[in-house]
Amino acid sequence: MSAGERLRELLDGDDLVVAPGAYDALTARLVEQAGFPAVYMTGAGTAATLGFPDYGLLTMSEMADNVGRLAAAVSVPVIADADTGYGNELNVVRTVREYALRGAAALHIEDQVSPKRCGHLDRKEVIGADEFVSKVRAAAESRPDPDLVLIARTDAVAMLGFDEAVERVNRALDAGADMAFVEAPQTLEQLAAVPRRVHGPCLLNVVAAGKTPEVSLAQAAEMGFRLAIVPILLVNAVIAACDAALAGLAATGAHPATLAPIPVHEIFVRAGADAWDEVRSRYGAD
Repeated sequence: MSAGERLRELLDGDDLVVAPGAYDALTARLVEQAGFPAVYMTGAGTAATLGFPDYGLLTMSEMADNVGRLAAAVSVPVIADADTGYGNELNVVRTVREYALRGAAALHIEDQVSPKRCGHLDRKEVIGADEFVSKVRAAAESRPDPDLVLIARTDAVAMLGFDEAVERVNRALDAGADMAFVEAPQTLEQLAAVPRRVHGPCLLNVVAAGKTPEVSLAQAAEMGFRLAIVPILLVNAVIAACDAALAGLAATGAHPATLAPIPVHEIFVRAGADAWDEVRSRYGAD
């Protein structure tokens, strides 16, 4: 089965598909090792690893290359942020081809202007609905693999209102998108209304301290969402853990007592050492 087929099989099941965000091969492996059925390649996390905020500063090739690293590191489907498609319909066509070539199971394209901003920041702007729908149609019709899942994201709630956002994703579904992503509903009522009013499966973006009202994954499933991404969880955890570890080192001049050391071999195992040791044994490599 292709990556897209595997994801479609998950989405056709009874359970909400939860895809925590990863920003590199190691965090993707950790997501898979934790038992989650899919990995989400976070655009914000990818930008942060290159030293940039989520302001639309990365290029398509930088993002696509990261898709390839994550998809090669895990056996579960990778759902990838493709921002605005990095230009007009021509750029969108190339983006879809490059993401598919790198092994993405799904990607989402949004209706923000370029350069975009994180969906949970203020002062976002969106393109016209007709332009957005045209880009979605270009993406849908240029998929090298028809099973690649195309997700249409709108950020229109903040600027144009909830009704306009729902209309946009419904038009995008009619244009060939497989799933709708209404970013940052502002109330619980709006959040619950998304799966009811959208004419297709819906994605929920779970961002702690973000603009979307907080709900549990169980509540999201009850509302009717089919896919939940949790993009910033590991970025948050890593920043907090690194700050604490570095503060402990600076204060004591030694490995912090509050941080249990992980044996070096175990760290390598988490990065795939067992598979490489098997190769070493098979061929008698030193």
